[in-house]
Amino acid sequence: MNKKVIWLIIGLMTASLIGIAAMQAKWVADSLRANEKQFDNHVQAALKRVAEKLEENEEMEAFKHVDNGFAQDFYQAEVRQRIETEGLMLTIEEGGEAEQAHAHLTKQQLIEIMLANNNCNCSNCRAERAKMLTQFVSLTQGMDLASLTERIKLDELASFLRQEFQDNGIKIPFRYGVFDNRKKSLVIADGHYTMVDSRSKPTLEGFNNLNNSEYQVSLFQRDAEVPGLLMIYFPNKDSYLWNSVLKNLIGSILFTLIILFCFAYTISVIFKQKKVSEMKNDFINNMTHEFKTPIATISLASDSIASPMVVNNPDKIRRFVDIIRQENKRMNNQVEKVLQMAQIDRQDFELKLSDVNLHDVITQAVGYIGLQVEKRDGTVSTDLQATQPIVQGDMTHISNIVNNLLDNANKYSPENPEISVATRNVNGGVEVIVSDKGIGLSKEAKKLIFEKFYRVHTGNLHDVKGFGLGLSYVKAMMDAHKGRVEVKSELGKGSSFVLFFPTSIANG
Repeated sequence: MNKKVIWLIIGLMTASLIGIAAMQAKWVADSLRANEKQFDNHVQAALKRVAEKLEENEEMEAFKHVDNGFAQDFYQAEVRQRIETEGLMLTIEEGGEAEQAHAHLTKQQLIEIMLANNNCNCSNCRAERAKMLTQFVSLTQGMDLASLTERIKLDELASFLRQEFQDNGIKIPFRYGVFDNRKKSLVIADGHYTMVDSRSKPTLEGFNNLNNSEYQVSLFQRDAEVPGLLMIYFPNKDSYLWNSVLKNLIGSILFTLIILFCFAYTISVIFKQKKVSEMKNDFINNMTHEFKTPIATISLASDSIASPMVVNNPDKIRRFVDIIRQENKRMNNQVEKVLQMAQIDRQDFELKLSDVNLHDVITQAVGYIGLQVEKRDGTVSTDLQATQPIVQGDMTHISNIVNNLLDNANKYSPENPEISVATRNVNGGVEVIVSDKGIGLSKEAKKLIFEKFYRVHTGNLHDVKGFGLGLSYVKAMMDAHKGRVEVKSELGKGSSFVLFFPTSIANG
């Protein structure tokens, strides 16, 4: 797949995920606002209904008192006395709405209003007289006869609040208070009367949340002056609102994370497959090149043998036969490498364990690679410090491991190779360090160096041959020997491969 197409897909998927996340966030915000608005409406409705119940209860209490002749005579006498001594402000019920009329009424006008229907003793007329007299007392006496604490019963207020909140589906803890407008203080707080005296008057200090609450309703609004406020505060309101959308929010986040994980995993697989595809293409190209040269050489040698000038010359025939044999062996070795890696992938191999002297293996491998290094005016040195160099392992595979590392060190040293091999005893085994001063490895290359078919890019160095299987083989064989291999490298300054061989595989 083209890299531009991959990045286009990544861009589109990223934009889609961001869009989904933004839409989910907006949906959550809208849900919270809608739930809060609904909550506010329910609270205000409940508070309004509580205020109405308190006022209705007061009127019923007044009715009980006014509905007997003694109380009625008392209130009517009070009316007459106040008429004779001062002008009044009355609340007259018209069309179902209270309307304040400020006027200095004559004695006869007020009597006609207050004593209307006085001769009728039906329940409706008695109630109307009770309401009128209650309003009169409230308006003319300025609530001097009854304070808020006298007019409101604690158990009734608490009961009304609980009932109304329950009816409106509000089932979270709340705090409430009644604020007296005349005293400028809180007179009821959370079901208790507050203490008031001349030296210390309780204010809303300590009840700032109530003072700042948006949930307030006026009490006894039929009075000439509103005597107080009922205020409510919900400490857990935010948690309650968030809980209302929590399940959907968690579900949205969970599914978004799953989509994000799948997206990231898919992109990772795409890049990995692209890398594998590139490495396999390189492998096929290298294998074609590696086989093409010996096949051409064998073909040329075969044609030469058939030539009349050579067919009667035994020496030339032997020479061309040797060339054919060498090139055939070279191709056979390349095929063996590929088949060997296939066996390792299938775990279809068995180590032939024996005691292996690492110093002997290293000395032999250095002798072999030394001939190639000397031709390039390079050097191979050893520093064999291990006092116990014998480990348990497969002699053939251990030799191949060391030979592969030395071969790589030579191939990836552009000129005048400087290669060194050192050993030392460590806890539980022996370490072998193969170092060079070649082209080194980048951080990306160090992560992929042990992958099959991966080959380090060599820039202008085009004579590095191979299938990219050498280090993959080294890693697989070190794992099989219960050892490990690490690489330390810096680009442009060379590399060091550190091998650890356990003394015994059973203890590795």
